[in-house]
Amino acid sequence: MNKSGRIIFMTLLLLSLLITCQSQKKYENKEKKYILLENNDPHSFSNPQFVRVYNMHLDLNINWKNKTLEGKVGLKMIKSKDNDTLILDTRELVIEQVKDGDGKILEHWLGKTDSIFGTALYIPTKGKDSVIVHYKTVPGSEALQWLTPEQTNDKEEEFLYSQSQAILARSWVPCQDAPAVKFTYSAEIKTKKDFLALMSATNPKEINPDGYYTFEQDQPISSYLLAIASGKIAYRSLGPDCGIYAETGMLDKAAWEFADMQKMIDEAGKLYGKYMWKQYDVLVLPPSFPFGGMENPRLTFATPTVITGDRSQVALIAHELAHSWSGNLVTNSTWNDFWLNEGFTSYFEQRIMEKLYGKPYEQMRQVLAWNDLQNTIEEMNMDNLTEDTKLKLDLSGRDPDDGLTDVAYDKGRFFLCHLEDVVGRENWDEFLKNYFKSHAFGSMDTEGFLEYLNNELLNRNEQWKKAAQANAWIYGAGMPEGAKKPVSTELTRVDSLVEACFSKDLKPYEMDTTGFTTHHWQYFIRQFSKKAGSLQVIRMEKAFHFSLRSNSEINCDWFVTTIKAGLKINRIQIENFLTTVGRRKFLMPIYEELIKTKEGKEWARSVFEKAKSGYHSVSRNSVEHLLYRS
Repeated sequence: MNKSGRIIFMTLLLLSLLITCQSQKKYENKEKKYILLENNDPHSFSNPQFVRVYNMHLDLNINWKNKTLEGKVGLKMIKSKDNDTLILDTRELVIEQVKDGDGKILEHWLGKTDSIFGTALYIPTKGKDSVIVHYKTVPGSEALQWLTPEQTNDKEEEFLYSQSQAILARSWVPCQDAPAVKFTYSAEIKTKKDFLALMSATNPKEINPDGYYTFEQDQPISSYLLAIASGKIAYRSLGPDCGIYAETGMLDKAAWEFADMQKMIDEAGKLYGKYMWKQYDVLVLPPSFPFGGMENPRLTFATPTVITGDRSQVALIAHELAHSWSGNLVTNSTWNDFWLNEGFTSYFEQRIMEKLYGKPYEQMRQVLAWNDLQNTIEEMNMDNLTEDTKLKLDLSGRDPDDGLTDVAYDKGRFFLCHLEDVVGRENWDEFLKNYFKSHAFGSMDTEGFLEYLNNELLNRNEQWKKAAQANAWIYGAGMPEGAKKPVSTELTRVDSLVEACFSKDLKPYEMDTTGFTTHHWQYFIRQFSKKAGSLQVIRMEKAFHFSLRSNSEINCDWFVTTIKAGLKINRIQIENFLTTVGRRKFLMPIYEELIKTKEGKEWARSVFEKAKSGYHSVSRNSVEHLLYRS
């Protein structure tokens, strides 16, 4: 098609968009039960209101030498009567050619590139119900991290893993990269001989010597849940429904740490309905993974920073498991509704942990989360981001990662705790179980949830509806007036200890820390750091050796404390931490504290230059922006 033809075509396409959006027609594939969707996602070029992908088949070769994925993706679709041009999201993909199911080459073209959202791929599909896109990724794809042997736990073989959330799937698969668009998929993956390949689908338990694997995901998922990993990986079962994948040197530690996984699955099912995804496995990744965990269906990705030897961070597994209901089963329609994924999951995690480890244990975690949330809201207000302290976000034109804050997780969680208090736990649990069941394998936006909440629960009692203050929680900035702060008797004990350190000059050897868990120490360090001077910090370091602990939660809090006190006594440990850990949650507070002084900023930049090759792009981009652009 020549330039003038394309202009005419695009004009007609826009007119068709307007007409169809006004009419809000929906067409259904009777066999597959997939429907066309309204297009209200500000982070996707795709057009599922006209052409919707409902099935995907990947055929990819992992090219370890070039650090690329090479092959093709077959897409099956349903279409409206008004338009048949498929629009896919891509980001720095090399599109080689497009064919129909019979092998006939189809016309295609790319739109204008956006620095955040990538590039739209247009494919006219008149008379076609499937297309095959031949493509390859580029080295440095935003979603993929290629690790050298030195960057892995065992330091023996290369390793590859993906991170597709929020809008990075488009950098390794041409797709409709919008969470409301769900599809089934299958795959054929070729990797190195004697390497294992894994995906968010059915997975092998043993290595195939020739490196060839097939996968099937017959339950519909969103694009951000597409996942791939490959390396020298072993498997161990932890129960009839679950197991652990990890490098050989990490497998025993991981299996011990996550020994309660089957219990978590069983208890979660009792709360809100049967686990629907057949198998729940966890892959422990090398240290560069930028998040605590990623809830890829059937295969959670987890950071090794939760392998602490004391099971103090197993809540991460409870959280990712809970996503099997809130997020994977019922998914936020857009990233503006992110709290529907993470707020529900944080609440569900809380209930699992309370059931397995008791209410006093969980109350400590709630207090820590409440305090973190208050700090986040205060910082966001200071940075003129007050609008982002609402649950319902407006991230138009912005990277949806901007919405990945404590607000979605913990303001969302405490809103649901508030609703539980208003209606009673029995009523609330019945409501949530029905919510997950009635919306399974679908998506939900904030307005739809509010309507469902009112119709199915709050309208039953006028006092409930008034006390719920749902609009204030969802559309109001910060925390609503009267929000109930959690209380922990265990941490009240720590408060007394911290107070004595300053009012009575209590010495470290005089402190009664009997029975202290990681959560006690986290709370102690955070409260202590608010008043502590350099001499007091030095005294605590000598007594408790926080810088030498193997627990990253304690390391991070303590490193921030020492930097804040103007000390350099543990710079070796801080540098080692920043160059071996890639989890953004830990990196950002340390770098943020360092850059408050000129010397600290220079040192932080020098460490980052050494460390950045080992960070995933999610962490690398965040730290780089902080050090060089803020």
